[in-house]
Amino acid sequence: MFILKKSNSISQIARLRSPKFRQTGSNCTLSFWYYNYGASVGAAELQLLVDGLKQPTVLWRTYYNEGNQWLKAVIQLGRLPHPFQFSLDKISLGFYEGVSAIDDIQFENCALPPPVLNCEGPNRFWCRDTKACIDSLLVCDLVDDCGDGSDEDSCDPDLQCNFENGLCNWEQDVQDDFDWIRIRGPTPTVNTGPLKDHTTGTARGHYLYLESSEPRQFQDKAVLLSPLFNPPGNGTCVFRFHYHMFGKEVYKLSVFRRTVSNTKGWLLWYKSGNQGNRWIRKTLSISGSKPFQILVRGTVGDGFTGDIGLDDVSFLGCTLYNGAQHPFGSFFKGNLPTISTTTSGASVPATLPMNNCTEREFVCQASGHCIQMIQKCDFRPDCSDKSDESACVMEVCDFEDKDLCGWHQPALEQMSGNYSISITKTFKWQLGRGASLYPEQEHCPLTDHTTCTEEGWYLFADSSNGEFGHTADIATPVISLTGPRCKIIFWNHMNGSTIGSLEVLYESSNKTSKLWTQSGSQGPQWNRAEVFLGIRSNFQVIFRAKRGVSYMGDVAVDDITFEDCSPLLISDKPCTSEEFMCANKYCIPRNNLCDFINDCEDNSDESPSI
Repeated sequence: MFILKKSNSISQIARLRSPKFRQTGSNCTLSFWYYNYGASVGAAELQLLVDGLKQPTVLWRTYYNEGNQWLKAVIQLGRLPHPFQFSLDKISLGFYEGVSAIDDIQFENCALPPPVLNCEGPNRFWCRDTKACIDSLLVCDLVDDCGDGSDEDSCDPDLQCNFENGLCNWEQDVQDDFDWIRIRGPTPTVNTGPLKDHTTGTARGHYLYLESSEPRQFQDKAVLLSPLFNPPGNGTCVFRFHYHMFGKEVYKLSVFRRTVSNTKGWLLWYKSGNQGNRWIRKTLSISGSKPFQILVRGTVGDGFTGDIGLDDVSFLGCTLYNGAQHPFGSFFKGNLPTISTTTSGASVPATLPMNNCTEREFVCQASGHCIQMIQKCDFRPDCSDKSDESACVMEVCDFEDKDLCGWHQPALEQMSGNYSISITKTFKWQLGRGASLYPEQEHCPLTDHTTCTEEGWYLFADSSNGEFGHTADIATPVISLTGPRCKIIFWNHMNGSTIGSLEVLYESSNKTSKLWTQSGSQGPQWNRAEVFLGIRSNFQVIFRAKRGVSYMGDVAVDDITFEDCSPLLISDKPCTSEEFMCANKYCIPRNNLCDFINDCEDNSDESPSI
């Protein structure tokens, strides 16, 4: 079908109407190929007209000349329970030159699930009237998957929110940069954000969105807080939600689970970048032994086409926390230490609680409990508030959120005290990412290793500064003690014609030894490296980059992990038949005998008498 224009009167509309459809299933999509070419071809839009709704819902728009080519449009319809039809409208502004055409209209997955004679299995749900058999994870998720509404009957309203009447029992975080906005229809900026909500699939329904236009700045965050829930234990507690990430400059949506107030919590999931003009469903399983709260955090990209949508949030198999009337109940209070950071990268307690600890002991921040100094920074939290591990290197560091995880540059800190030396031109480690690179830095990684996107952060030694042979060191704070299987795993990127070298060093009481080294170009990809540490005490790990002859040689690292590094614990229980008892009463697996590794810490597992 194409537009043939007969006269030049202004504001003519050519309208193509579909037949009427009775309803669609929840996974329904409509696709077609369109052609919109010519100097003054103008706009066209596809509207959804639902029986009983006065206002049409815009499903798709083209604004201008899109070249001499057929393009495909894919439109998510979802569950539409009432009769409806489509109207494809082409508007002429008087002077019209060009061709608008449409072809190959196709509906996919639009039928309701078929009826079945039986629906057995622990993870299945049998629909009451339509007799369809659906996955039990689709029950009480605010979407009528059955077609008769039976999968959404008798659901607990406290465990779900479609934002039609406000935020339900969710709250805006007061410690973020701005708030999520409740809206219906399209967001104010074209080419970003949803055109309709997910619940009703029309412009009548509400959803939440994150506005990325001025005055918002890059990496501003908006956080939504769930109510509190009881510990999920070993049961199946799942969180379901629908998100919409459409726009050239869409940045990131993350979900966290936290058990302590005023913290970010554990990252459960994130997605970054443009995911297309559609609502996407996500299901997350939640485990743990403490009461928890879910945080949904949207982060603004570096432009106004970065709106993110959120709709139809629901929990299944979870129970609301009954010990607190307010979102920060008794179990949340006082769990967090007050920590202020000094310039050296180490943290010091601002105020210490009452305690009887000696100078050789560490004071736990919340309780005043005393622990041995050797237990501080040993990859095992011995204080209830984990304050003994707070000023230490983190077990896993991906450098996202621009966090150095405790790593610091000793040479730069000494220089910063001497203002006569310019730090800007020094060969040093710094955070970088593909999106911020200059054209002459094409030898740098374009994507990080964590997210595999241009938006992800990594650590790199910038060889556009310094001279041949200069070195840049980045070090951990002092690590008190590690276990027998401790190793560092990291990813490195060494690509360029004048790459120098990367070394991993071990430094203890001013003695430095080399654990690992790699020189020269290793190709344009991230490579995995593993360095064995074993049992060591009171030491630092240092990454040292050595600059090559020219600026074409940046060394980068990402995703540094300390694996199996907490020291052994003496168990109260006797060793099992699969274990060997060391001379110092530690239990280790029998597999670890006679393998050249001092698993016992006293070498009794490597004794020639075994």
